[in-house]
Amino acid sequence: MMRLHPRVRLLWSLRAVVAATVVGALAAVFDRFVLEQGLWLPVAVFLAVLFFGVTVALLRYRYWRYEVRDDSLYLERGVFTRVRTVVPFVRIQHVDSSRSPVERLAGLATTVVYTAGSRGADVTIPGLSASGSDDLQERIKRLAIRAEGDDAV
Repeated sequence: MMRLHPRVRLLWSLRAVVAATVVGALAAVFDRFVLEQGLWLPVAVFLAVLFFGVTVALLRYRYWRYEVRDDSLYLERGVFTRVRTVVPFVRIQHVDSSRSPVERLAGLATTVVYTAGSRGADVTIPGLSASGSDDLQERIKRLAIRAEGDDAV
């Protein structure tokens, strides 16, 4: 089983900091105009949201795994609800590699696998190194082409 790049923990934790800052600011505004209790409430809300967000980010990294098998792509993920996904190569339509500005700064990328079907027709593997994402994209593409040939009538 393959793991995500460890730097993805930093990105997910930074998201938690941003969310905690926004929620803390909203709590400060609410406290200022409604409760008038002082600074302790917004600080407590900020710290609680930050602790929860960083904990979820670290657990998310801990439980995120994927494996390229002979006939399928297998993913395991989830903190509160564990999700196991198997994507047969014969169902894959195309594979993308993307890098958001924040991912580029961290040297990370995301691989997106598009499958035939209407419900959940794509699978995303975040937190890969840029070269790892490109390699995974190429490997899945080759295996999908080979599976298509095996499935042909």
